[in-house]
Amino acid sequence: MTGALADVLDGQREADLQRAARALLKEPLLTADGPYADEFRLVRRHTAELREWFERNVGWTLRTDADAARLRKTPGTLTDATHPAREAARAALPFTRRRYVLLCLTLAALERGEAQVALGRLAEQVVLAAADPELVAAGITFTLERRDERLDLAAVVRLLLRLGVLRRVAGDEDAYVSGSGDVLYDVRRRVLAGMPASLRGPSMVEAEEFEDRLAEMTAQTALDSDELRFRAIRWKLTRCLLDDPVLYYDDLTDDELAYLTRQRGFIAARISELTGLVAEVRAEGIAMVDPPPELRLGGTPNDLTDVRMPEQGTHGHVTLLLAQHLARADRPVPLSELALRVRELALEHGGFWSKSAREPGAEPALVEQALARLESLGLAERTERGVVPRPALARYAVGEAVVKEKEPGPARHHPTALPDTDTDATPNDER
Repeated sequence: MTGALADVLDGQREADLQRAARALLKEPLLTADGPYADEFRLVRRHTAELREWFERNVGWTLRTDADAARLRKTPGTLTDATHPAREAARAALPFTRRRYVLLCLTLAALERGEAQVALGRLAEQVVLAAADPELVAAGITFTLERRDERLDLAAVVRLLLRLGVLRRVAGDEDAYVSGSGDVLYDVRRRVLAGMPASLRGPSMVEAEEFEDRLAEMTAQTALDSDELRFRAIRWKLTRCLLDDPVLYYDDLTDDELAYLTRQRGFIAARISELTGLVAEVRAEGIAMVDPPPELRLGGTPNDLTDVRMPEQGTHGHVTLLLAQHLARADRPVPLSELALRVRELALEHGGFWSKSAREPGAEPALVEQALARLESLGLAERTERGVVPRPALARYAVGEAVVKEKEPGPARHHPTALPDTDTDATPNDER
């Protein structure tokens, strides 16, 4: 009995550790009173193990205190712009360049401000900060006199509310946007202090171009030995496998590919041990699969993704149908051809779509939304010649049914011949 009980406790501990790690990967900033309060307590309980794993395998630091847990992540791919911030739910509008600038100005104003702030007062400080000559020279101006600008500021504030940086005391953002009221917030300074995740402060960056500045903010120490170079490669590969839907071999340098070829089993095993993800290895690359809850320790939810496919609703259906069309393509597909295909699909499937999606002229917007999803999942990319399917999209190809002629001898059942894909199943690269 003692041995059985020990096994049960060990299994529960592993399940709790996995749940805590998955929560940090999904929400790198957790608060004690936020929507992931239970996971926050698990992170606090397993802080030592989590900190050691992240520092050793990906070079990320984990800071925890009584109020918050902050995993300071550096992405493996700095140029991926397909997963923008959103103010709240998955369906919310993605952050634009202007919203990101407003977010930075808002954080700077909060850092200099008091323990409480009204949205109107915060807006005044943001307008003053936006008058900086360098911002003006870059074409960035804010007066917050227009409704769309106030909507952008409200979106920034709602993101900070979700992250736990602000706590609403009274009022409502909609009233501020309409000009009929104001909002009062508590500023949680300890959570605010954990927001920056760069290795080097922006004020110390000397590069001029955005890509160069980003690289400088995330640069590691000088890699002057084989050990440090191999460690940097291991960190990048593990970051990509944790964060990206698919890691394609073609995207790697020769050194990175050689290292992955030698260490693939070790890296995949370490990730699986911590997260429950399972490596799917194909000729073109690797995807870390998020299996169904019943196949994971503790039955943790299948939620390590900000973009899903297939997805319910009109846009999800259009995306799946276009994915099937692109998967059969042997050349770049022009956007005009995809729009025409959507028009044809509307005649066949329009009865299941929303009214607005069936209206003439809706095709370009439907194609744009579908491509944004496919790009974010590493399933397609846009080029000057058109949209090019990437290898992982092959799982959505549907082959033609082939009926074999009856063979002589005892009657035998011949199943319909289909490729080794399943368009009804949730894709393994959906994270």
